[in-house]
Amino acid sequence: MDPISQGIIGSTVTQSLQKNNDSLTILAIIGFLSGMAPDLDIFIRSESDPLLFLEFHRQFTHSLIFIPIGGLLCASIFYWFVKKFSSLSFRETWFYTTIGYGTHSLLDACTSYGTLIFWPFSFERIAWNNISIIDPLFTLPLIMFVGLSIYLRKRSLAQLGLLWAISYLLLGVVLNEVALHEGKSLADTRGHKITRIVAKPTFANLLIWKVIYESNGYFYTDGVRIFPTKKIFVGKKVKKLDLSKDIPWMEKDSQQYKDIERFAWFSNNFLALDPDNPSHIVDIRYSMLPNEISGLWGIEVNKEAMRDDHIRYITKRSLSKQKFKDLLIMLKKD
Repeated sequence: MDPISQGIIGSTVTQSLQKNNDSLTILAIIGFLSGMAPDLDIFIRSESDPLLFLEFHRQFTHSLIFIPIGGLLCASIFYWFVKKFSSLSFRETWFYTTIGYGTHSLLDACTSYGTLIFWPFSFERIAWNNISIIDPLFTLPLIMFVGLSIYLRKRSLAQLGLLWAISYLLLGVVLNEVALHEGKSLADTRGHKITRIVAKPTFANLLIWKVIYESNGYFYTDGVRIFPTKKIFVGKKVKKLDLSKDIPWMEKDSQQYKDIERFAWFSNNFLALDPDNPSHIVDIRYSMLPNEISGLWGIEVNKEAMRDDHIRYITKRSLSKQKFKDLLIMLKKD
């Protein structure tokens, strides 16, 4: 999720585990910083290899086996500050920074982006799809509870925040199942046999979900509004990427071909050619509207590229006024 959400959930959990009302401010600070620390992997980049950051973001720094190490690194950095303003020992500091660090991986796994929590034993990107990568309704109450626990010196308020976070994430699990059910019913009415299906919340809410299913070599994307009234926003279909047919000129030993395979791993093979630009391969899991194909990011192939040239990474994250208006209309009750 976004850095603020990651930090505040770290603060919430560390405060909640304190045995009394002492050191709540210090715990909020080290929990917040430790909760954001795993995302330092975003600095693993290469100017010559534009996909390197996709391979390493949410990789080893987010794995369960690395959590104690990450917590130890945070404790080693923060302890000079902690010992000046609290009576916490280094061992206690390590415990709390490890807890804060660990919340990051688990929260990221709840999104649809994919997190390698079982690295190095598995390279599967775990995505439970029960919360958006940004959700103010999840984050803002946590900020309030953490702030009040510091101001009123009551850890019980942080525990209420933790209860809110768990309840919200569980709600996302339930609504994910509802969206999947609606998607399967929609496929049945179309006479489609589903190869695979996923449902993910749209940006910043749990009300509207994007449902994608694969059938007979095509991806179908539809929007499902669950609340306040249930409604289906019928989307479009797009042919699943088939390199041998869609890009027949590309040689298998070229760097571009290898980069497409890397991007396919990152996107869980939800790839298609952009209908508006056949040189663009897009990750159809993410779009501004739940029922559209256009991806927020992708890669661009170049027929004139040399054998060792890397592919170009592209982003399309601009939200036009019309799309914003369309999203608001979807959210409103009919």
